[in-house]
Amino acid sequence: MTGFSIADRAAELDAADSLAHYRKLFLGTGDDAVRSYVDGNSLGRPLAATVENLTAFVEDQWGGRLIRGWDDGWLDLPQQIGDQLGRVALGAAAGQCIVADSTSVLLYKLARAAVAARPERTEIVISRDEFPTDRFIVEGIARERGLTLRWVEVARDGGSTPADVSAVVGPDTALVLLSHVAYRSGFVADVPAITRIAHDAGALVLWDLSHSVGSVPAELDAWDVDYAAGCSYKYLNGGPGAPAWAYVAQRHLATLDQPILGWLGSADPFAMGSAYQPADGIRRLVSGTPPIIGMVAMRDMLTLIEDVGMAAVRSKSEILTAFAVEAVDEVLAPHGVVLASPRAVSERGSHITIDHPAFVGMVPELWKDGVIPDFRNPNGIRLGLSPLSTSFHEVGLAIEAILERLVALESDAAEQ
Repeated sequence: MTGFSIADRAAELDAADSLAHYRKLFLGTGDDAVRSYVDGNSLGRPLAATVENLTAFVEDQWGGRLIRGWDDGWLDLPQQIGDQLGRVALGAAAGQCIVADSTSVLLYKLARAAVAARPERTEIVISRDEFPTDRFIVEGIARERGLTLRWVEVARDGGSTPADVSAVVGPDTALVLLSHVAYRSGFVADVPAITRIAHDAGALVLWDLSHSVGSVPAELDAWDVDYAAGCSYKYLNGGPGAPAWAYVAQRHLATLDQPILGWLGSADPFAMGSAYQPADGIRRLVSGTPPIIGMVAMRDMLTLIEDVGMAAVRSKSEILTAFAVEAVDEVLAPHGVVLASPRAVSERGSHITIDHPAFVGMVPELWKDGVIPDFRNPNGIRLGLSPLSTSFHEVGLAIEAILERLVALESDAAEQ
């Protein structure tokens, strides 16, 4: 042991944190029952302002305006918030982003649109360790369309690299679907390089930004991305089941052929026409009624991120994960804990995964003690560090709680 003090190091970093004052804007950060919340990459804390804004929406707009609210601007919200998201966090010019549906539904729509745009091609490329929904969706599409899946094999503590993708794309590739930040390891993919490789092969690329949006900056326009989608309940703090979002590059909008045709994606929804005619622009991706209430919290967080700036958010994220890795190396590694995430700070998002055989039984105990990380099979604890609401003290408490239980397990084993 080196004399490393988790508590002292956390206190030092919290004192130097220029974004620390934003933490008090979130509900629950002073809750004694939750001593350490390190699962913000699964569900972000709500902003206190969202309580007021949701209440005002229910009372004044829903309760006050009733059905008239649709004419008062509700129908425009998906594109308005989509444009805000594009400007604040995605590097996307107006008119290319929209809020709608769930991540699964939007990934299905975009993947189907992509393979429809390459009808002569027969293969979809995806990582073997991609998030299950992404894999399941393309497996279903492959069955529907008689396509073949080509798998990118990746290390569990890493993710898809340009070399990995180069090895499997070719003249038959219609679509490459990958995550910007890997859900398990936190590995940050080289989006521009992989996108160029796919384009050079004549394929289209769909990026899942669920584990990066709001914590890792993106430049979708500059990176020449075709399609992207992601959720809003992690680092965008939209709440459980909050609506997802999608990006379609301007060059693809006029020919976008998505498979779930609904009335609000038609050119003139209230004409109640007998035949479907797609709307111009990004609205053609919409199918049904927009989830208005779920957008209110998302808008609150986007406004905060715009005030702070994505560069500052990313900087805090890097320092948080660097501290977590340092603490793991100093106090947990001697007890057999293995880092299952990249060591280079530039190669990881805002979460890390650590592995140990005892973790599967430990996580429920941690939760009962007010320390809330995430578990990922087969034996990983995932520490999700939301830059604007997670303190270094919280991270240190989580590491100390894990250490305490490992020491107790080792003591019990020695006595037997």
